[in-house]
Amino acid sequence: MAMWVFGYGSLIWKAGFNYDDRLVGFIKDYRRVFYQGSTDHRGTPEYPGRTVTLEPADGEVCWGAAYKISKKEDKENAIMHLEVREKQYDKKAYLDFFTDPTATTPAISGVMVYIASPDKKLNKNYLGPASLEEIAKQIIHAEGPSGPNRDYLFQLEKALLQLGCKDKHVIGLANEVRRILSEGQLIAS
Repeated sequence: MAMWVFGYGSLIWKAGFNYDDRLVGFIKDYRRVFYQGSTDHRGTPEYPGRTVTLEPADGEVCWGAAYKISKKEDKENAIMHLEVREKQYDKKAYLDFFTDPTATTPAISGVMVYIASPDKKLNKNYLGPASLEEIAKQIIHAEGPSGPNRDYLFQLEKALLQLGCKDKHVIGLANEVRRILSEGQLIAS
């Protein structure tokens, strides 16, 4: 039986494991938010970056990519890879995945999704909501072993646009980061 994994952040552009098929689509009643702290990839324990997680949101959809993994060895390798990569995400959910906005039945049921919950007892790196400007400033200054936090944001924006998805939260945040950076360059020169 095939295993399906849904990516809504960096998994969209960099899976890091072998897969048989990749479908563009969405999950329902969730929205993507930059509320998860990253102390291992896009930030440090001293200065966490921000990455995306999902929060329940009735009537909303979150676009991304679902990966089908069929071979036993590929499944084992994917799980090992994801358990390390997504270790700061404390929850796994198995959700319905849709490819057609008009469909009433899912294209795939039981797609595995990693979620960073807002429960501070289970997820010590949850940062939660903040103003667009505060989140942007944190992203501008954060950098970790996987690179600058702003690269994550800009790559996510580009990957979503390539899927045909205009995520208002991601675009607004990317534009705010660009605005602050351009003002900083004007002041510096």
